[in-house]
Amino acid sequence: MPNRFPGALSQDWEPVVLHKSKPKAQELRDPKAVNKAIRSGAPVQTLKKFDGGANKKAAPIMNTRKLDEGTEPAALDRVSVDVRQLIQKARLEKKMSQAELAKLINERPQVVQEYENGKAVPNQAVLAKMEKVLGVKLRGKISK
Repeated sequence: MPNRFPGALSQDWEPVVLHKSKPKAQELRDPKAVNKAIRSGAPVQTLKKFDGGANKKAAPIMNTRKLDEGTEPAALDRVSVDVRQLIQKARLEKKMSQAELAKLINERPQVVQEYENGKAVPNQAVLAKMEKVLGVKLRGKISK
């Protein structure tokens, strides 16, 4: 049977030193720990942060509303009065309700209602669908 320990067993009598763990950063910032260090004469480092402790957010340099208004148009183009009247007139001539027209062009009834009330932003795809179903020219010089 093979011997697992090639030599004689010996004991290690070197001293083992246990060290305290270093204090964590949160513990070092504790006011009690700082006062204790000051009383014992240990060096204490203090830093003054810029605007430290102030509970305020940095003000933007420029008013964001003014910036938005400067880069984007103030109001989007809406459906013109002529187009609104053409849609209504053609729909009534075909004896359709707004819901039926919406179903035929695969849109929600609210979309047709917004076009007839002039609240919608003109979408060329929707106007093209309405032209096919109603048989009226809606795009071109009339819409703005």
